[in-house]
Amino acid sequence: MATVDECRTALHELSDRMAEHAAEVGTKIDLDRPLACTIKDLGVSFHGRLTGGRLVDLTDGDDPKAKIRLTTTSDDLLALVAGQLDLAKSWASGRVSINANPFDLLKLRKLM
Repeated sequence: MATVDECRTALHELSDRMAEHAAEVGTKIDLDRPLACTIKDLGVSFHGRLTGGRLVDLTDGDDPKAKIRLTTTSDDLLALVAGQLDLAKSWASGRVSINANPFDLLKLRKLM
């Protein structure tokens, strides 16, 4: 099981990767939504805001108003960020849960 600090670091790495992908897409990703990530096995949450292709203002705690919600385990989060776990396959198998508007999911997929 990963630690809370490792999960926090992984989310910051994910933010950097999303920013890189947004630059590669070359068009503005019109996605400005509050996001929350719950780590089931640690019983912790993080939240921030997706804007301009980046995850900004990342902080500890849940955001009940989050429009995009990711739920996973600490090890799966680290594996996703490291590229060892495919997001679509892990979502389809139930290892990762993403609750969001279908249009937001399509935009988010471009950033991942």
